Amino acid sequence: MVRHIVMWNLAEEAEGKTKAENAAILKERLEGLVGKIDGLLTAQVTINFNPAGMDLCLYSEFTDKAALDGYQDHPLHVAVKEYVHKVVVARVVHDAQM
Repeated sequence: MVRHIVMWNLAEEAEGKTKAENAAILKERLEGLVGKIDGLLTAQVTINFNPAGMDLCLYSEFTDKAALDGYQDHPLHVAVKEYVHKVVVARVVHDAQM
């Protein structure tokens, strides 16, 4: 199993929406990928209430590294990434083999 964790800081406003609105959109879209991409076992997005931390955190699990690699280029994920790039100002990622 592989754990894929990504954290983002969002712009205060982007795509005509507030940070909170964009956080909710990303949460819905990322969690909605479960069951649609082979090897993606779970995806949980949390919105941080601590102003000192990152705004959004994705915790996801994949069957293996090959599944994570396939996810990166999957058209459904690419569509979400396109939106991410429009609303995010900083990103941190951590991938680990379990």
